[in-house]
Amino acid sequence: MKKLVILGAGCGGTIMANKMRKHLDRKEWNITIIDRDNFHDYQPGYLFVPFGMNTPKEIRKTKREFLKPGIDFVISELANVDWENQVITTETEGKFSYDILIMSTGCETLPEEVEGLGETWNKTAFGYYTFDDCIELKKALAQFEGGKLVINIAEMPIKCPVAPLEFAFLVDWHLHERGIREKVDLQFVTPLTGAFTKPVATEVLTQACVEKNINIVPNFALGFVDGERKVIQAFDGQEVDYDLLVSIPPNFGSQVMIDSGVADPMGYIPVDKHTLQPEGHDNVWVLGDGTNVPTSKAGAVAHYQADVLEENIMAYIKGEAQHARSDGHAL
Repeated sequence: MKKLVILGAGCGGTIMANKMRKHLDRKEWNITIIDRDNFHDYQPGYLFVPFGMNTPKEIRKTKREFLKPGIDFVISELANVDWENQVITTETEGKFSYDILIMSTGCETLPEEVEGLGETWNKTAFGYYTFDDCIELKKALAQFEGGKLVINIAEMPIKCPVAPLEFAFLVDWHLHERGIREKVDLQFVTPLTGAFTKPVATEVLTQACVEKNINIVPNFALGFVDGERKVIQAFDGQEVDYDLLVSIPPNFGSQVMIDSGVADPMGYIPVDKHTLQPEGHDNVWVLGDGTNVPTSKAGAVAHYQADVLEENIMAYIKGEAQHARSDGHAL
């Protein structure tokens, strides 16, 4: 029995498990997908929870229910990835050898990577990139009666680069709905040179911010958060004070990938940006937010990457040439 192992049962891993189960004979191939928990969150829905537009129950389901029959689902933290010996080690469920490995281990926000931010997290600084955080932010917004509300991107890259601006527009609407918009100085503080990553989009989105009285503070490289003074400080010494801070902390890939020696210092796995394979490992493919590919870290990217992997993995199994190439599509 040949073995296909998939790491991560999020968007990319689930898509690949279901695609490959459709193709591979159950008598010949065992498919195992490994993840640390059984919570499948619709991550774009996080953005709307603070405003009561989504409830937690609407965005959280189980991972198992999205997997087709014939896929073994293992719940455990990963302990090690050994490409040379083709073995995955888990914290609680032992070791898993593989003939083909698909990796979709994603990325996560780490407030503790910014000096002072971890200490003030969910006290005066809040976020919306995790299930628990968006619920805490909802409570904070409900108690906020006016002052300076600062939305700050610590650094790039981040999941869904447009989400911080979406949040800014939503909070502007929310404050109008509460009748306190005129009591709030709303600031968008970013390490970018403008509102967004691309010139045309930046021009349009900057104008939208002007019309909504959202003040943009560009070129702000976050270095320190002083929770007692309620101040964020850039590496160049520039300071912005706040009454309520909505932070997009640094995004990192998996620490286990770093410890296993298969990722860069940020936890992202280096791959060929077209084939999505690490150099020298022809039976390993990587997709989703956990790669170092220069694309948006978003579910839409994983969907398109999955099509490339599906075609090339089947070609690899059949001993044929792999022609499919990823081109960074997200829409």
